[in-house]
Amino acid sequence: MFGIIRPCSHRLGGHLKTEWMAHLCGLCLALRGAKGQFSRVATNYDGLIVSVLVDAQSRRTGAADGRRRTAGPCPLRGMRSAPVAQGEGARLAASVSLVLASAKVQDHVVDGDGVLGRRPVAAVARRIASGWAQAGARTGAELGFDTAVLVDAVERQQDAELAVVRGGSLLTVTEPTETATAAAFAHTAVLAGRPANAEPLAEAGRLFGRLAHLLDAVEDLAADEEAGLWNPLTATGTDLAEARRLCDDAVHGVRLALREVDFVDGGLAHVLLAHELQRSVRRVFGSGAGGCAHAPSGEEPQDALPSQASGERPPGQSPWITRDPTGPPPPPQRRRGLLAGCAVWSGLCCTGQICCRDPYHDPWTGESREGWCHKCDCCDCGCEGCSCCEGDGCCCDCCDCGA
Repeated sequence: MFGIIRPCSHRLGGHLKTEWMAHLCGLCLALRGAKGQFSRVATNYDGLIVSVLVDAQSRRTGAADGRRRTAGPCPLRGMRSAPVAQGEGARLAASVSLVLASAKVQDHVVDGDGVLGRRPVAAVARRIASGWAQAGARTGAELGFDTAVLVDAVERQQDAELAVVRGGSLLTVTEPTETATAAAFAHTAVLAGRPANAEPLAEAGRLFGRLAHLLDAVEDLAADEEAGLWNPLTATGTDLAEARRLCDDAVHGVRLALREVDFVDGGLAHVLLAHELQRSVRRVFGSGAGGCAHAPSGEEPQDALPSQASGERPPGQSPWITRDPTGPPPPPQRRRGLLAGCAVWSGLCCTGQICCRDPYHDPWTGESREGWCHKCDCCDCGCEGCSCCEGDGCCCDCCDCGA
């Protein structure tokens, strides 16, 4: 998983967390459908924004409108089934992710990075990348999206970097990325049948691409300088203060563009593009908020007892207990066998869920457990509450989106 948007499950809350995971799993499964199991490694957080935008603009026709389906057990979900997004949004996200992942692999092969500097490995990587590019182009064509704009942007990226001189504009380097993301965002309006949204979404996508490029450059700056590698900030002589200004301006521009978009249900899109983008900027520039409070500020845990809501609880009882300890015990969970539980536990460890997913399901009993890092600040959560995220996605004074 990679990307600049990394929302914490505690901050999203119940409904939005379910929606986020539905789009994440939907992208993963769409990648498998487009190019087989191995292509699922191209799953990324930023790519699923495309799926979220299509869904946010689409009309709801009832419970069986085809936007969701129930997927079978998966190791990444603790071998549990779950509702996942399906349809054109997930497929467009898969198309974009495959083409860009292919370009990224090809770029690493050309640069000879790591094991890709070895000829046998490089040959295999080229073949995989070529297959991904073809699958992405085929899926895009089925959706009316010409992935040539993405390929062209990737090809122009190297020329843009070679043309940069010290003192030049940093935005010259980010332009190809901006063009690619603008095209992908705009096509979500076409798929949703809302062509009037294409222009503001293209603007939001352009600024999103700028942010992705700039934040990646800032994150890699120290490592690139140590290794003597090219970095746009160093090449143009741009300091961190100017880079931060450009990032803040881009976040503000995305928020303004979103105000012009006609959403059916823009709650998740608003949280990701209006709030999580700002948190990404703070995280990268080292000005992020503190640790996570394990629930959005001002929101009581679901099913909390009345006494808990008023601040009263038995001595020693956790304020986050959501069941009356004096009441009847919950029904017994169905336990997995030793081997099945060990297999699920291995999957949780290998994917990091046992550490950073909170809560995760116990591999044997199915009970909810706190992730090992639940008391750490690693999830970068500054859980500010904002009631505007629960409505139609508008910005209001409570989240300072108009500032």
